[in-house]
Amino acid sequence: MRIVTLEEHWTDPAVNAAGMPRLLDRVPGYAAAFDPDTGMPYPRRPELLADLGSARIADMDRNGITTQVLSLVNMFLPADVAPELTAAANGAMAEAVAAFPGRFAAFAALPTAVPGAAADELRRCVGELGFVGTMIMGRTDDEFLDRPRFDPILRAASELAVPIYLHPAPPPAAVSEANYAGGLSPAVSAALRLPAWGWHQETAVHFLHLVLTGVFDRYPGLQFILGHWGEFIPFYLDRLDDALPKRMTGLDRTFGEYFRENVFITPSGMFSQAQLRYCADTVGAGRIIHSVDFPMLGNEGAVSFLTESHLSGEDQEKIAHGNADALLGLG
Repeated sequence: MRIVTLEEHWTDPAVNAAGMPRLLDRVPGYAAAFDPDTGMPYPRRPELLADLGSARIADMDRNGITTQVLSLVNMFLPADVAPELTAAANGAMAEAVAAFPGRFAAFAALPTAVPGAAADELRRCVGELGFVGTMIMGRTDDEFLDRPRFDPILRAASELAVPIYLHPAPPPAAVSEANYAGGLSPAVSAALRLPAWGWHQETAVHFLHLVLTGVFDRYPGLQFILGHWGEFIPFYLDRLDDALPKRMTGLDRTFGEYFRENVFITPSGMFSQAQLRYCADTVGAGRIIHSVDFPMLGNEGAVSFLTESHLSGEDQEKIAHGNADALLGLG
C-alpha cells in the first residue's frame, strides 16, 4: 500500500536564525520545555530535521512511507527578510523533490508578513516548481488569516486550487500569559502553550474565525487541512451548529457543512484508533489524510495504524494515499 504523509517537517539554518529569537521571546520557557533530558520528547529524530536526502529516504523506506509532503518550519519570520528566506528554502525543497522522484512533494513556505509577496511566491511555487499547496504556521503579527491584508494569499490558493495546511503556532503573548503561565514552571508553561494544548486550541479558534468571517462564502472551493485530528473541532461539530445557527451567522452554510466540505484532517502522528473511529464516523474516510509529523515524531507504526484499524480496505487506501492523490495531484 502506498503511504503518503503530509505534515513532514524540515528546518533551514537561515530561517531558524531569523525566526528563533522571536519564538524564544514569545515562549520564555522554550529551551527548558524541549530539553532532551527533562522536557518534551520532540523531536524524536532531531538528526533528520535538516535532511532532505538519503538519510530521510532511508528512514521512510524502513517504515513503509512512500512519499512525504515536505514543509518548512518557519514561524515568526520578520517581514524584511521573509521573502528572500522563504524563496531560498522553497528552492531547496524543489531540488529535493527533483532529486528523489516520487518520494517527496512540497508545501510552499510563504512570507505571510508580506501578503502580496506571499501570494506571488505561492503562484511561483505551484506554477513553476510544481508544489502542491502551502503550510501556514499560525497567526502573522498576531492576526488571523481572515484579516483583509491576507486576502491575496487566500485568493491565490483558491485560484490555484491548492490547499492551505493550517499548522499550529504559539498563541499571542497576552493569551499565553492569561491561560498558560501563572503558577507554572517555565518548562510546563511552555509545553502547555505549545503541543500539550495551547497551540491546538489556538488553531481551532483560527479556523473558527475563517469560517465565521465568511472566507468560505467568498472562496467556496478553498480547501484547508487541519492536523491533530482537526485540532479539536470534529468533537464539537454538533455543538457549533447548535450554538451558531445560520440565522445568527448570516453565512451560506452551517459550520458543520463548511467543515465537511472545505477541510481535510490528518492524525499528525497521534495514532489513536479511538480517534480514527470517531473521525471516520464524523467526517468520513474521504476527508482524512495520513500524516506522521516527522521528525517531531517517528515514522514507526504509520503503516500498522491503518492496516490494524477497523477500516475497510477501500477506506484504508483513501487515507493512505487516495485522498492525498486527489487533493494534491499525486500518484
